Amino acid sequence: MKAPQTSAPQSPIGRIPVQNVRPCVDHGKRPAKSVVGEEFDVTATVFREGHDAVNATLVVTDPDGQERAQLMTCLNPGLNHWAGPLVADREGWWSYRVEGWSDPYGTWVHDAEIKVAAGVDVELMLAEGALVLERARDEVKRPKKAKALIDEAIDILRDDTKEPYDRLGAGTHPKIRSEMAERPLRDHVSPSADLPLLVERERALAGAWYEIFPRSEGATYDVTEHKWTSGTFRTAAKRLPAIAAMGFDVVYLTPIHPIGSAAKKGPNNTLNAGPDDPGSPYAIGSADGGHDALHPDLGDWDDFAFFVAEAERNGLEVAMDIALQASPDHPWVQSHPSFFTTRADGTIAYAENPPKKYQDIYPLNFDNDPAAAYAEVRRVMQVWIDCGVKIFRVDNPHTKPVEFWQWLIDDVAKDHPDVIWLAEAFTKPAMMHTLGKVGFQQSYTYYAWRNSAQELQEYVEELAGDAAAYMRPSFWPTTHDILTPYMQFGGPAAWKLRAALAATLVPTYGIYTGYELMEHVARPGAEEQIDNEKYEYKDRNWADYEPGGSRAGRTLAPYLTRLNEIRRWHPSLLWLRNITFHRADDSRVLVFSKRRQVVQPDGSTWDDVILVVANTDPHSTATTMIHLDMPALGYESHEGFIAHDEITGQEWPWYQDNTVILGPSSEPVHIIHVRRYF
Repeated sequence: MKAPQTSAPQSPIGRIPVQNVRPCVDHGKRPAKSVVGEEFDVTATVFREGHDAVNATLVVTDPDGQERAQLMTCLNPGLNHWAGPLVADREGWWSYRVEGWSDPYGTWVHDAEIKVAAGVDVELMLAEGALVLERARDEVKRPKKAKALIDEAIDILRDDTKEPYDRLGAGTHPKIRSEMAERPLRDHVSPSADLPLLVERERALAGAWYEIFPRSEGATYDVTEHKWTSGTFRTAAKRLPAIAAMGFDVVYLTPIHPIGSAAKKGPNNTLNAGPDDPGSPYAIGSADGGHDALHPDLGDWDDFAFFVAEAERNGLEVAMDIALQASPDHPWVQSHPSFFTTRADGTIAYAENPPKKYQDIYPLNFDNDPAAAYAEVRRVMQVWIDCGVKIFRVDNPHTKPVEFWQWLIDDVAKDHPDVIWLAEAFTKPAMMHTLGKVGFQQSYTYYAWRNSAQELQEYVEELAGDAAAYMRPSFWPTTHDILTPYMQFGGPAAWKLRAALAATLVPTYGIYTGYELMEHVARPGAEEQIDNEKYEYKDRNWADYEPGGSRAGRTLAPYLTRLNEIRRWHPSLLWLRNITFHRADDSRVLVFSKRRQVVQPDGSTWDDVILVVANTDPHSTATTMIHLDMPALGYESHEGFIAHDEITGQEWPWYQDNTVILGPSSEPVHIIHVRRYF
């Protein structure tokens, strides 16, 4: 007969309380996220009254409804904190729960070992052990060999001709303990709620992005006519082998749609654009079409298909910029006036971020006619998905309704679950986190403005903590809109350092084209480049930086290539939640490691451990002691290892405490492969 249950509005707590199951996103209303093969811990607080043994099981349900169960480990008995690793082997919707249960075998072992040793109730304890094992044999499905093993232990426990210690030893033999751990006898099983888990492809977590303005790649300037000719998809495709050779995974295109003429912006965001100025690609829409059209200067649909195919041939995925806003010339202004906000004077409101004004852009209004607006955007997205684009960088998603994004991402995923969305939302933390919760796989972050060792450690600990269950960070040292003072004045050490940290602190990072040339001059009074590419063409004359060119050697391309090689060689860098921070005497020096057990196709494993030591001050050299958490690296505190610097190729014997010298006079960062002595 079941015990009476607590009635609503309370929920029954369960015979064995299971609380604080993590990850748990918005009380289970939204899914936690992982990618195929990514390991993370499910944790819970599991306890019971009195002193009887309690245990916990993690139950994972795959997309086909098949369950698998595994014992959890109590990490802190005093706090009843339990953990179990979860690894999903394929994409789709999974779920997990934690089951707390009374452990009669564990209770008996604990009590019997104490009492038999003390000579208290010896025969009673041995008889109770036999009863527990009989229940375990009869109530839990087991192989014949396991049943025979238990039968043998029962016989010995009941054999009063043998010494008590021998009888106890039979019931607590390692083989019996192992069998009871694999197929336990569980009483009073008390499950938590099932929590959802969305498992996605690896690119949702890890990737190296490279941003280009397609119109600049292959653009030429006629010095006689003082006139630019735009680059095209065909000329931009010629840049793809170089991007792939640097080891990038994703080529990200700023908007490629027609640009309006009304209030067109000129160089450096001025209002006096000339007839030959290209305008901002974010002022989308003209007589040539809107979000479902291509800028005619870039080419036609065959040219775009050629670009996508060439990217794929070079091992690159194409990411497109989706900016849901319109120029005054956009076809929507005439065909769907309800998509915009009309002011009291009858004019359409343009975009503002006071004191900034964007007279060339009308923001969309999703409240006037949401059904039509939602349907039109969904139609537009399908155009690009049908062209082979599976990654979208969304411009300013925080200026559109969150419920719209939740619907759109979910609706696209029904037929295209491999589509990935990156939120370009430099905004309030609550909005950034919520965008991740409702579907965005990745998010821009505050990385560009976190510069000191302490700031970086605190920020990454936040991102790799509870937030990692739903918001995957993408680190960009610069963008076409961001050039911080750190980058303006830090010199080559800053540009190396910020790329290296972006590439190693988190699994996804991005580089805006020209980074390798250290383009560091800002527009006066602004944290963005002068002569911003957003408002004009830019011919970087890439051939000049090749061997034999007039500027050969004056590029960070080899450094970026090396960073991406290191990422590909070391899978530990492609996870987020596996980071550990260590200590340095100098507060400017950041020390962290990443460790991952890598499973080979044949089932064997190897321990990949990377240790990064970085001087975050680009202006001066730091000489300091670092102090390592050796168990986090897989070593005892007294052991040593070979520190192989993947940047320079140098090697040293390192121990728990080591001296490092880092700065602009040498290298600002060590990326150490931790190797065992053999």
